Amino acid sequence: MPISIFGFQALWSPVYLAVIVMVTILYFLTTVKWRDKFEGNQPLSKKEAIFFLSGILLLYILKGSPVDLYGHILFTMHMVQMALMLLLVAPLLIMGIPTYVWKAFINIPVVKPLFNFFTKPMLAIILFGMIFSFYHIPMVFDFVKQDSLIHAGVNVILFTSAMFYWWPVVNNMEGMYKFHGLKKLGYLFGLSVLVTPACAMIIFSSTPFYATYTDGAAWLQAMALCVPAGTLSQLNLSGPELFSSMSALEDQRTGGITMKIIQELVFTAFIWMVFYEWLRNETENADEITAKSIQDRKDMAFHRHNA
Repeated sequence: MPISIFGFQALWSPVYLAVIVMVTILYFLTTVKWRDKFEGNQPLSKKEAIFFLSGILLLYILKGSPVDLYGHILFTMHMVQMALMLLLVAPLLIMGIPTYVWKAFINIPVVKPLFNFFTKPMLAIILFGMIFSFYHIPMVFDFVKQDSLIHAGVNVILFTSAMFYWWPVVNNMEGMYKFHGLKKLGYLFGLSVLVTPACAMIIFSSTPFYATYTDGAAWLQAMALCVPAGTLSQLNLSGPELFSSMSALEDQRTGGITMKIIQELVFTAFIWMVFYEWLRNETENADEITAKSIQDRKDMAFHRHNA
């Protein structure tokens, strides 16, 4: 059965699109027209604009396009949403917003202590891993899917925790902690370890977990999160099996595998960026590094001779 039966509003979320467009306009007004109002402002770079536009476009695709509707029909698509939103959109938006804008926001008195606390690396990684895993406990997941306000609130919490997690990896703000080299690789690997139990539980289960993808009544209530009530009441639907040839268990397992694959691909890309950054630094500072190495050898020889 085609998903077009749910109508234009459910498929393309025009209100959400309007919000995305307004946020984008505000971004360019802030970083171009009004940037002189910020201390330490710099012209918007092409790289920053590309990062932000990529992140905001991907956010609309995941939460405003038919992908979001499919996320309520197929658990696999839900996991694609989660993986890309938390592991790709979050760092893209951090890198796309200029440092001086972040500085102005973080220096707000009520924001600064909270931001400094929640971006502490060990707390950020543990909190993100715990929130992600807790959200995918079947009882919690099904409860969240039954109410639009709770669903929106939990999504905001998840995304905020992802922003806190990525901050020590990709921020360029002076005075804020940022991982480099092997520490960054270890930090990325740490999250991979933390989310593995939840993914393993989903992948290796012998029964489907989530009522919102197996029980017709629960599924229809969850569908009300993205389909207008008037439209939904006119359709005689029994469950998500009308739109997919996969069984609920196959869908669940595929979702868990998809989450791990996307996570590994994203982390591989960031690991390559870390390696490239290290290689460029070594190349650009080759003379300085060589001179320091020669001086260290002379110092060691001097100390041995005097000993």
